[in-house]
Amino acid sequence: MNSKHVLIGLIFLMGMIARPSMAQKELIEETIQQDEALAHFKFLAADELMGRDPARSEIDIAALYIANQFEKYGARPMEGLNAYYQHVPFMYSSPPEIGEINWNQDTLNHGDELLVLGGQDISGEFELVVAGYGFEEDYEGKDVAGKWVVVRVGAPDRLSPAELFAAGREKTALAEAKGAAGLIEMYNVPTTPWSLLVNYLNKPQMGLDINPEADTAFPYLWMKDLSSEIINAMNSGANTMKIQVAGKINKKITGKNVVAYIPGTDENLKEDFIMLSAHYDHLGIGTPNAAGDSIYNGARDNAVGTAALIQAAHFFGEHPPKRSVLLCAWTAEEKGLLGSGYFADNPPLDLSTIIFNLNIDNAGYNDTSLVTVIGLGRSSADHHISEAAEAFGLKALSDPAPEQGLYDRSDNVNFAKKGIPAPTFSLGFTAFDQDVAAHYHQVTDQVDNFDLDYALKYWKSFILSAEKIANDPNQPLWIKGDKYESVSKTLYGD
Repeated sequence: MNSKHVLIGLIFLMGMIARPSMAQKELIEETIQQDEALAHFKFLAADELMGRDPARSEIDIAALYIANQFEKYGARPMEGLNAYYQHVPFMYSSPPEIGEINWNQDTLNHGDELLVLGGQDISGEFELVVAGYGFEEDYEGKDVAGKWVVVRVGAPDRLSPAELFAAGREKTALAEAKGAAGLIEMYNVPTTPWSLLVNYLNKPQMGLDINPEADTAFPYLWMKDLSSEIINAMNSGANTMKIQVAGKINKKITGKNVVAYIPGTDENLKEDFIMLSAHYDHLGIGTPNAAGDSIYNGARDNAVGTAALIQAAHFFGEHPPKRSVLLCAWTAEEKGLLGSGYFADNPPLDLSTIIFNLNIDNAGYNDTSLVTVIGLGRSSADHHISEAAEAFGLKALSDPAPEQGLYDRSDNVNFAKKGIPAPTFSLGFTAFDQDVAAHYHQVTDQVDNFDLDYALKYWKSFILSAEKIANDPNQPLWIKGDKYESVSKTLYGD
């Protein structure tokens, strides 16, 4: 064979290799049309949804819209759920008018040395039982029925704010199950100032309802004890206290994760799922700014991500990949990753069938030539994401602001903790700078100041990333040595 024939053969072979990727891109371009795509985005960030606060009724309009779009595009409801909804039990509570503890001749007040986080109005004198960190092993030999349990906050290896709250939910459920009258966690974590927590927690809060069948809420308090002086004294015998809580408001709310799936086409691979996710809630309504605007529309955070899920339903409904696609729109991310956390702990399918989670969450952007992928460099699927972004003229950048701890501040971390590789596909930013901060959690986060041409590229590169991963016969793996590698082996097996 002469050199000319060899050259022609190589060109033909290269064309055959490149054609599938080009065909995927062309199909996405044909399917995702600008007017329809932007209509979803504009609706989700509209003033009429009042900022999609998970404690307000308008969020149900957003959930209904997402569910209707999933159904319209051919995505199916999951068996065992309420049609397209996974109901999530929440407890909404306000600070008390009076919150006071009298102990050892001292008076501790809510908003100063005390935070009343949960429970009904209560008044009386109670016996105290100190129980370590408040986990099962700490109750051995202790009778806590009708008594208040006093424990140390968090756990030695669980000291971040998110971990403290998650541990608190476990401890309150356990204390209630053992018949305790209430639970106090003694706060002694130096990394997060008590004053900061008071500012954050001394306002209406929404959390998971640990006992949705109960008529009343379980009493739960935090007490400032930075030197452990109080808990040590209680453990030494000063073990009664008077408590008064009055004017506390508790309200049960049923939230909705919106969940659907599209079956895969491969006889074997369709048993596995790639999960595409984004939270659809935001901050609701706040104090009016100078222009009189009080609605936190959340276009960047995270209507743009929710719109991406709807575009993905549209595309994969017409062009399903080899693996099945699981579409999840989470509620109450802004309240502490609550909707995704509930799903991770109460999944309607075996989590080991979810081989990858491509999550979307955003603060904003300052570079429209990029997509910033929080977690890029941590799994074997990285090249698919980079190639997909490049196909639409973008470059995939790994986390440029690791000091922000962004990987552990979005819904993806609830699945990473279970062992599922889970990066977050974000708008392009090179630093958490003023361009990002100008709109992050501000009333100015609106569609009318968003680069809509960039939004289209962003959505399409997200879909192509998902398609490449869903069609790859090789299951994505954590990079060797990643902190989630060992739990992943437990989930999937070696």
